This record gives sequence, structure tokens and C-alpha cells, in this order.
Amino acid sequence: MGEPDRDLVLVVEDSDEDVEAIGRAIGRSHPQVRLEFLRSGAEVMPRLTAAGATLPGMVLLDLNMPGEGGLDVIKRVRAEPAVSALTLVVFTSSEDQAEADACYAAGADSYIFKPINFALFRTVLHQTLDYWRSRG
Repeated sequence: MGEPDRDLVLVVEDSDEDVEAIGRAIGRSHPQVRLEFLRSGAEVMPRLTAAGATLPGMVLLDLNMPGEGGLDVIKRVRAEPAVSALTLVVFTSSEDQAEADACYAAGADSYIFKPINFALFRTVLHQTLDYWRSRG
């Protein structure tokens, strides 16, 4: 599978509004970063384990999606040796501590609340990318 591409972020998000906001925010703060969007959790493992797939430097993962949600994705990624070391960042509107605890227990690297205010949303994403990209 090779080393993850630190300039590629896989975004798993079902909301059109959040897809647009994430694209704008990261495009401004990290123009060198390429974003690849998946609209459901069920698409993640086929994408990551496809023959010749380029692994992302980070997976930015919504928690609450129809079908396979973020928690399920975390468990499946951590159970697959070929991709288990990927950085998984949950980016969600849920402030439920039990959900955060479950994500960390399943192997999430970070659990970040999506701010409603776009300036704060952009700042949170900027800091998140700076932090995880510096650890690669």
C-alpha cells in the first residue's frame, strides 16, 4: 500500500453544506492539500483497500451518516492491518460525550466539534490539519 500521501485528505461527509464549507475552509488555509470526498461510510473501505489506492494522510470523518456511520468506519479501518495506522479525525456536530468516548475507544485520533460559525469552522480545520500533518 505504501506511505500515505500527506497532501491528500479523504473527507467522508453526507451533508452538501458541510462538503462545501470544508472545501472552502481547507482550500483557503491549505491550498496544497487535495480533498477527496466520499458521501457515505460504506464507500470508505472499498476506497482505501482498492488495488493501487493512494492512501490519504488523514481521514476527516462525519459521525452521523445514513447507513454506515463514522463509528462503524473507525472500527472497520482499525481492524484492517493494511490501513489501520491511518489518522482518523471525527469532525461532527455531535457534542455527546458518550459518542466521543465511543469514537476514542474504537481508535479515533481526534474528535472535533463542527462550529456553526464559518470563521471558527475554518480556524478549527486549519489547526487540525496543521497538527496532524506535522506529525507525519
